[in-house]
Amino acid sequence: MKKRLFLDTNIMLDFLGERPPFYEAIAKLATLADKGKIKMVVSPISFATVNYFLAKIETPEIAKEKLRKFKIISEICKLDGHTIEKGLNSDFKDFEDSLQYFSAVESNCEIIITRNGKDFKKSLIPIMTAEEYLNSIRKK
Repeated sequence: MKKRLFLDTNIMLDFLGERPPFYEAIAKLATLADKGKIKMVVSPISFATVNYFLAKIETPEIAKEKLRKFKIISEICKLDGHTIEKGLNSDFKDFEDSLQYFSAVESNCEIIITRNGKDFKKSLIPIMTAEEYLNSIRKK
């Protein structure tokens, strides 16, 4: 069974915005997902946030087209009242991070990929950067 990786919003933005120096490692994850070797799971919140920022640096049409293509290689998790309730009652300092975390848990993700590991101190799921994950699978 392929690994289920939850991508934090910053990872999705780094990839679709082609932001150096992070883009290359995340592009390798996207290639693995496209080949069916891993499953990338993202929150619907990430789509909205990434669209907002991409549309500021590119045209809204280009931003939406990038999101359409990204949707093909990723799975969008559910975000419902149960997830929001967990986030509201959690010890996370940042509400959005709590929603990302509980979305990952409820989607049975095995790893959260983020550049902001400190935001997920309370996580029971391993936290890695894209580069760390790639290094971990190279060792196998």
